[in-house]
Amino acid sequence: MELVEVELVRVVIHQKGDQQFIHLRERHGNRGFPIVIGFNEVEEINRKLCGVQPPRPLTHDLVGRILASLGHRLHRVVINELREGTFYATLILMPRDAGTTTTGQEVVVDCRPSDAIALAVQTGAPILVAREVFEAVAGE
Repeated sequence: MELVEVELVRVVIHQKGDQQFIHLRERHGNRGFPIVIGFNEVEEINRKLCGVQPPRPLTHDLVGRILASLGHRLHRVVINELREGTFYATLILMPRDAGTTTTGQEVVVDCRPSDAIALAVQTGAPILVAREVFEAVAGE
């Protein structure tokens, strides 16, 4: 699967309503697209971007801690499918001590793009989009 690296460029929070938006743009270009996410997820992503540390770990913090305690790290996030207007994503995990050239040790976990992006923002992992999905949704 050919992948396009993207970056999170904007978070739009509407205080009223359930639909929030994050905007992704190709890392070396101008095309991008929005993803509609829930209020809790947009708040978590915004919290991570602003460097706000809650007094106790929240859900995405907990997931990151669980991964670390099990000896894994988030290697990358892949938004791999668009079906009936809904995006699908996977987390690609690697053992903590594995280099970037290690093969055969990846663990793939299905997840919502909003959760995947929240974890990527938390860990600095790259966000990738399947070229087929990117071409279907990216604007000029």
